[in-house]
Amino acid sequence: MKETLRSAGWLLRLSWRQNRVKTAIALILVLSNALAAPLMALSMKWLTNAAVAGDTEDAGIAGFAVAACVIGVLTLGHFAHIAYFELSEINTLTAELRLIDLANGSAGIEHQERAEIADRLTVLEQEIQHIQDGFYAVLALSSLAVAIGLTGLLLAMVNPILLLLPLVALPPLVTGRRAQLLIDRTREETAQDTRLALHLLRLAATAGPAKELRVFRLQNEIKRRHAELWERTTRRLWRAQVKATAFRAAGQLVFAGGYVAGVLLVVNDAIGGHRSVGDVVLAITLAAQVNQQVSAAVALLHDLQRIARAYARLEWLEKYVAEREPAVADQPVPERLVDGIRFQNVAFRYPGTERTVLAGVDLHLPAGSTVAIVGENGAGKSTLVKLLCRFYEPTSGTITADGSDLSRIPLGEWRDRIATGFQDFARFEFVARRTVGVGDLPLVDDQPAVEAALDRANAGDVVGRLEEGLSTQLGKSYKEGTELSGGQWQKLALGRAMMRERPLVLILDEPTSALDAEAEHALFERYAEGAQRVGQATGGITVLVSHRFSTVRMADQIIVVADGRIVEAGPHSALMHNRGLYAELYELQASAYE
Repeated sequence: MKETLRSAGWLLRLSWRQNRVKTAIALILVLSNALAAPLMALSMKWLTNAAVAGDTEDAGIAGFAVAACVIGVLTLGHFAHIAYFELSEINTLTAELRLIDLANGSAGIEHQERAEIADRLTVLEQEIQHIQDGFYAVLALSSLAVAIGLTGLLLAMVNPILLLLPLVALPPLVTGRRAQLLIDRTREETAQDTRLALHLLRLAATAGPAKELRVFRLQNEIKRRHAELWERTTRRLWRAQVKATAFRAAGQLVFAGGYVAGVLLVVNDAIGGHRSVGDVVLAITLAAQVNQQVSAAVALLHDLQRIARAYARLEWLEKYVAEREPAVADQPVPERLVDGIRFQNVAFRYPGTERTVLAGVDLHLPAGSTVAIVGENGAGKSTLVKLLCRFYEPTSGTITADGSDLSRIPLGEWRDRIATGFQDFARFEFVARRTVGVGDLPLVDDQPAVEAALDRANAGDVVGRLEEGLSTQLGKSYKEGTELSGGQWQKLALGRAMMRERPLVLILDEPTSALDAEAEHALFERYAEGAQRVGQATGGITVLVSHRFSTVRMADQIIVVADGRIVEAGPHSALMHNRGLYAELYELQASAYE
């Protein structure tokens, strides 16, 4: 219950920050609506007693009072809805923005790569959509609290024993909470299956996988697995819902028994002449209202408990991200590199795993050089890149730039001085100019800067084929959007990587996977030329990661990674002379092209 009250307070504070006037209006209207129903019951007692006594004047005034209360019951809630509806939507948007900040604003990407945390994020994404209902629940429960208080006072005026009616309302509340906890636990347990089912749905519904699904005749298999996952998930959720319904029904039966007993008590007093007919009407009306109030409270608590769970998950995510904030940054980012970047006895294993991915890495990337990292899949090449980008920190050892520990350089300043192109590049469905320009936000709309970056990436031909050039809207999300081939998207991503003209590190991690070997070779030669320019300007290092050995032979230094260790390092000629792993793999690939 404490968690539920905290989440209610969070929603009220959130709404107050959005718009104080609308929040105040909504609260006043829902509280007025809460008073209208008990006052209507009191007015009906007044009307009944006046009618029985034949007092037409009092009966007329009481009739107007009943009518006014009925109008209040029917309309005040509607007008409150107008005030809080917009606030509810803004609250949902604010929570979504907060989730985006937490998911993408942290230093690393651990919480996006670990499956168990991804499951939590999936549930949180779903729960946030219910914040709109949660704000309504907070307002409605506030009004119910006022209504229940006034109803209790009026019941005490009829017979103090009737004050026990709210007590018999406690079992429905307790069983309702237990039911919600059961459902929440089941939803968390089925989150992994839900996430996989959604993944299969995206596979079946998006254009990218469509060709493979048809060629390999996977449609029925995808449907079968999707149906199996949903059947397993819904079966467990259905069982939980049945149990939850049984809990709620048991609590409602307890209240129904108390309700019947209370009405019979007042009727018996009226038969004995101790109560008026109006008291009977008041008691019956109030008891019915208590029943409605309890039913509404149970339903609203269901919504609010769901929000409480979302709030708890959001708090957990905030704490999780905060605990992974970078260490105190007390060293400036170098203006230019003189010595270069050094890995000193670096080891790394991904959080939540026991397998060491990198071990005993000692490596020097000289300032102004072009470095190629090669090796078989899974050798640890991309992990080295992640450490350079500070997506993760080393498990042990240090990485330094001109002697400064990277972990002590302000993260934002370090990332401002690196440029990257990845194999799993993003397809930003913006205007083409901005799709490239976001590589350097201050220049996002600077057409000459974008054109220069595309030229450095040898990607100008993509723009030449667009109907409106750099002003062309990209992506199928837009009716007028132009869809590109995989290679064209990748060339724009490479242009994005070239936007920063004075990086200390340019990292190209398998950046040409959608291009053929000849195109990749030509592109890497161009990058080598550009690397000399960057090296002279800033001492910057160009890091090329590729599984094609022939395309990186022009690099100043080639680093061979195998099983998480650096097994060879040196220029192409020296490595071929050594007749080690590099020479073996190089000749193996060369023979495949003959």
